[in-house]
Amino acid sequence: MIALKFGVSGEGSFTKGEANLLLFFICAYVAAFAWSWGPLGWLVPSEICSLEVRSAGQAINVAVNMLFTFGIAQIFLNMLCHLKFGLFFFFAGFVLIMTVFIALFLPETKNVPIEEMNKVWKSHWFWTKFVPDVDTVTNNNRRATAQS
Repeated sequence: MIALKFGVSGEGSFTKGEANLLLFFICAYVAAFAWSWGPLGWLVPSEICSLEVRSAGQAINVAVNMLFTFGIAQIFLNMLCHLKFGLFFFFAGFVLIMTVFIALFLPETKNVPIEEMNKVWKSHWFWTKFVPDVDTVTNNNRRATAQS
């Protein structure tokens, strides 16, 4: 609707009915995001981190989330003025990138106890090279304790 009425020039106007319809579409978009992608930034990290790193993982998640929220809030209006309706395509592109990332890099965790998350990461085609064997970590901890 914005592209059709305002184009790239940014000049135009909506009737009261069109403005109400646009407002409804924006509210529907926000509601759809709040019921789908929105909570995943909080839910997924709490489920995918093993017990050993869960608190640190959540702390990093909160810090990064707040940092990016601040950044987006600071540049949103400037981007809207320059990109006009293209800003919505910009964010749609990020939803596409997020969808591909989740499909490729996030393993299924349904019915997996939190204690077994290391095994899930270790068996994933990509993350296996970043996750140490549990036995190696346990042996290193035992050696460090024995030396103390």
